[in-house]
Amino acid sequence: MDNKTIAKSMSSTPPPILTLSDKAVAHIRGLMAKQGSEVVGIRVGIKTAGCSGMKYHVEYATHANAQAFEERITAKGVTVFIDPKAVMFLLGSEMDWHEDVFASGFVFHNPNEVARCGCGESFSTTPNAFDDKEGEEDCEDATANKHAPHVVVAKPSA
Repeated sequence: MDNKTIAKSMSSTPPPILTLSDKAVAHIRGLMAKQGSEVVGIRVGIKTAGCSGMKYHVEYATHANAQAFEERITAKGVTVFIDPKAVMFLLGSEMDWHEDVFASGFVFHNPNEVARCGCGESFSTTPNAFDDKEGEEDCEDATANKHAPHVVVAKPSA
């Protein structure tokens, strides 16, 4: 690598933590319209769960449950707060909304995912996440959905 390449890579702008699709924005607007004035947006985070280790978590954000150091994204008239513990796992992700006959929910297109539970419940950003993990037997194929978007089939929790 020459000095120009190194300088360019050091000065390049990092990807946004999270971008929102138009469908996600529209759905967030709809959710917000149904809430009281204490709800100021939604919060996206990561919880420890499932056989891959992590799952996405979406909840309503209020002034009362504000967290120190959380990132705030305002896009197209909606506000999304990012749990500070989730930033490194979400960097460069896109949040979308998906609806079909069987399920609806926020979908995360995350370039940091390296493995996904076969049942779609959880994901991992660490290679070999299934080595010596309990619960792996619950999934038929731990990497079957590796590049598929993750669907969170839930409304934000209060």
